Amino acid sequence: MSKFLKFIAVAMLLTVALTVHAKVVRVDSLRYWTAPDHTRMVFDVTTPAAHQVFLLDNPARLVIDFKQTKLLKALPQPPKNHSLFSKVRSGIRNKKDLRVVVDLKAGVTPKSFALQPSGGYGHRLVVDLYNKLKISKVKSKKVAKASKVVTKTVKNKARDIVIAIDAGHGGEDPGAHGPRGTQEKKVVFAIAKKLAALINKKPGMKAIMVRKGDYYIKLRKRMEIARAANADLFVSIHADAFKNSKVKGASVFTLSNRGASSEAARWLAKNENAADLVGGVTLTDKDDVLATVLMDLSQTATKEASRNVAGKILKNFKSIGHLHSHNVQKAGFMVLKSPDIPSILVETAFISNPTEERKLKSGKHQSKMAKAIYKGIVKYFNQYAPADTYIALNARKKHTISRGETLSGIAQHYGVTMRSIKSANKLASNQVRIGQVLEIPRG
Repeated sequence: MSKFLKFIAVAMLLTVALTVHAKVVRVDSLRYWTAPDHTRMVFDVTTPAAHQVFLLDNPARLVIDFKQTKLLKALPQPPKNHSLFSKVRSGIRNKKDLRVVVDLKAGVTPKSFALQPSGGYGHRLVVDLYNKLKISKVKSKKVAKASKVVTKTVKNKARDIVIAIDAGHGGEDPGAHGPRGTQEKKVVFAIAKKLAALINKKPGMKAIMVRKGDYYIKLRKRMEIARAANADLFVSIHADAFKNSKVKGASVFTLSNRGASSEAARWLAKNENAADLVGGVTLTDKDDVLATVLMDLSQTATKEASRNVAGKILKNFKSIGHLHSHNVQKAGFMVLKSPDIPSILVETAFISNPTEERKLKSGKHQSKMAKAIYKGIVKYFNQYAPADTYIALNARKKHTISRGETLSGIAQHYGVTMRSIKSANKLASNQVRIGQVLEIPRG
């Protein structure tokens, strides 16, 4: 071999060695997140890490092998009272690989994936662990719930109006940041809890929190949670951000026509799935044309209801702060795409604006925002409460007098007494006139 070829060979070997060295991954830290249906481990890594995840029995352990990876510092241990983790250990394999072993308290189903840098975080490796026992219990509950739906509907005609409140982001997704580091996920969760408290105090209304803690839920999963709760309205709460810190104000969004069309196409493509319902009607046994018509009718009604409640909420924001837009906006946000549930997204303020960031951190201002949303929701359902709800059945009715009608006949029609009608309308006699509007008291 000539000297030149030897030189080339050595250079190539050095290049390979440097490349291998450059690919060494470093694990900087580990965080734990707990959601209702799974537990999440998040490893902060310098670059995407080649890895393998598997389980061992007797005792139950989770093993995560990182290729060509070094540990920067000892991994933090889970809380002693953690429901799933007992202890976390680590060690070096083959002088270049890292092995992490997690002692488990229960059987799990693992799933891992990488996350690109975002929201102030760098590269991450995520390992989600689904508790096998919980999964089986959830499936059993769903079957039991499905079998009781008809019975429950018959027994309880005056049902509550259900509002699904979705606090944006959560867990590994902090959302936008304010100039002073305020995280969107925290302030919107605080507003969501205050809104839920107001709704739950209102007779005939019930709130469900889509996200009940500091953990992340996939966007389609948020829609599924609302649907599983038979929600009458879906409200997603966020805090906007922009590169110009002077931009400010609240906005309310509904689904754009383009977003609705794309979601309709997706649902229609999956109409063999019996769980895909449109207004309570399964698409399974419908031909393509009829399924399309049903979907279109459902979405038209849903979008109209969404615009209506969004407009009422936007009006309430005028009295507590600046509006970024005086009209209801449209966008293709994923969480707004339920064809059968009126859905709105509220951008409470621009967290990137120093003044609005300060307000968003204030509990008093959070309460004002929650109350503005609450008033808009109540005003909407006072007008458009579903017929089978407590609010609809107990609402005060209005009756306009027509030719030939008498007070006694009106009382008999509504199942109330003449005295109660006279009292509600402060009538001095039994005489009524054509065009007169009477308030009909509850029976």
